[in-house]
Amino acid sequence: MITQKDIDKSMSFEELYQLVEQLVKNRRSTGEDQSEAMVNYTKLNFSRMKRILKTTPISKDVINTVSCLNDKLTWIVLTESWCGDAAQNIPVFAQIAEANPNINLRILLRDENIDLMNQYLTNGGMSIPKLICLDENLNELGTWGPRPKYLQDWLYENKANPKMEMSELKKEFQVWYTKDKGQTLQKEMVLLMKKWENKDCFSL
Repeated sequence: MITQKDIDKSMSFEELYQLVEQLVKNRRSTGEDQSEAMVNYTKLNFSRMKRILKTTPISKDVINTVSCLNDKLTWIVLTESWCGDAAQNIPVFAQIAEANPNINLRILLRDENIDLMNQYLTNGGMSIPKLICLDENLNELGTWGPRPKYLQDWLYENKANPKMEMSELKKEFQVWYTKDKGQTLQKEMVLLMKKWENKDCFSL
């Protein structure tokens, strides 16, 4: 379970953005693996984050949740700078949270919080990003991750009936993200918030 100590040591999205920006300048990555590949992924992901913040429109459904969602929520997201799915989704989380001041988005690095990560595995793996939604008393309302359901189903289907290498599949994921512009994730989060909060006033 997530405690106040976890929240106290977490980062805001702005702090994460500044961290990744500094890592890129210093040719480094988060985590112990400082290989050239991880450093290059971090650099690429910073470019993705910048692009998404500029090009992702916030949907009317998200805007309309503001009047309905009047309970304080904390979204804890486990991530790392080298994760391609995280770079595509966390900026969208940030924009959703910005649209509703009752959502407090906080970031934790996975490899610095393994005990916590192990509580939120996906099919036994430490897949990221992983979002955990908490109410104002830190009761867990639900989770999301590590990617939109469409992509996760695509991954499961390819594992069951392989049609392409994993590296090629990940490239296709990134193409999909670019075309989708965060709209699928926004729809998912509106539906999940409606479920988590058990309120009928959310737009659909």
